[in-house]
Amino acid sequence: MNAGPSTPRGQHDGEPPLPQAASPIAQRAARAFRRALTGDARRRGQAAWAVGLLCLLVLVLVVVRASSLERSLALARAARPGWLLIALAAQAATYVSAALVWRQPLRDSGYALPMRVLVRLGIVKVFTDQALPSAGLGGSLMAIRGLLRHGVPRPVALTALLTSLVSRDIAFLIVVFGSAALLWLHHAAGTALFVGIAVFLLALLLVPALLIALHKWNHDPHVALLGKWLHLSRLIESFSDIQPELLLNRRLLVRTVAPQLAIFLLDAGTLWLALGAVGARTPFWVAFASFAVASMVATIGPVPVGLGTFEAASVGMLRLLGAPIEAALAATLLLRGLTFWLPMLPGVWLAHIELRAGQRKTTAAAEAGVTVPPQGDDARSND
Repeated sequence: MNAGPSTPRGQHDGEPPLPQAASPIAQRAARAFRRALTGDARRRGQAAWAVGLLCLLVLVLVVVRASSLERSLALARAARPGWLLIALAAQAATYVSAALVWRQPLRDSGYALPMRVLVRLGIVKVFTDQALPSAGLGGSLMAIRGLLRHGVPRPVALTALLTSLVSRDIAFLIVVFGSAALLWLHHAAGTALFVGIAVFLLALLLVPALLIALHKWNHDPHVALLGKWLHLSRLIESFSDIQPELLLNRRLLVRTVAPQLAIFLLDAGTLWLALGAVGARTPFWVAFASFAVASMVATIGPVPVGLGTFEAASVGMLRLLGAPIEAALAATLLLRGLTFWLPMLPGVWLAHIELRAGQRKTTAAAEAGVTVPPQGDDARSND
């Protein structure tokens, strides 16, 4: 759609033009809606952190008021801090499993990378997703930049990314349904759980359904305009670079879903070990079901990073299944410390290395008079 020789008043350069027949009120409403969808990422990230930290603070205050000094002392006497070392090893194993997920499609495409490179990219992805909440898009773009820098063609990198996302969703569904079955067998499943699962399924399927619909009807001017408003046009256009025969390979999906399931089990095991470390002896299925439900709530919750909502759901489920509320809070905070906060320390350093390496490559190519294909959203295939 052409904007015409002049830019309408109130419309910023580079924005899709509004229909000329629309009223001024409709135009202002449309611009406000568009700005809400595509506002500054930094402000959205800061707001998400503020809301999450506030929820976490409220949770801690509620638990402190409901806690008992006698129970806290008893848990302290039964604590086994050495279990945290095993939990730390379990978390290190999650990054190896994540690297295996990326390694499978890359190796099948003939572009196998060393495990140390894939583990490093996995840590950078986790850090970027947490530091800049964007539904996983920021971390995925960082991972693609890293793959392109190591010589992986763009179609292969995009296919590996989508394979990891699809396999994680499949593993997530298996974990959620498995935890629901465990809760039902132990007479702990209620209406709220099944409503939450229904909302979770809707949220899990809504994003891929939207992308597929935008890709299928992208030739329609109104649909194309919606894609531009959501800043998804380039992502939709990149679908043509994906290798469907590799993405839909059943053998590949099995080999990628398995390590994704291992990641969920290791995270649940970390929660179970944290409970033991603070003196609460609980069956593994209690930690597994609590972690699965908390992860589901964090996914469908209003805070992108799940900060506050994950902790509240985890503490509530552990208390519902018989764990002392003091131990539930302490174990959940230990789990989040190992899975959320601790990766940020090496993540800052590794992300800085990745960015500096990309800048050095661009500078060297410019000095040699070679044009480097753009990386990330605007990248073209470098086959």
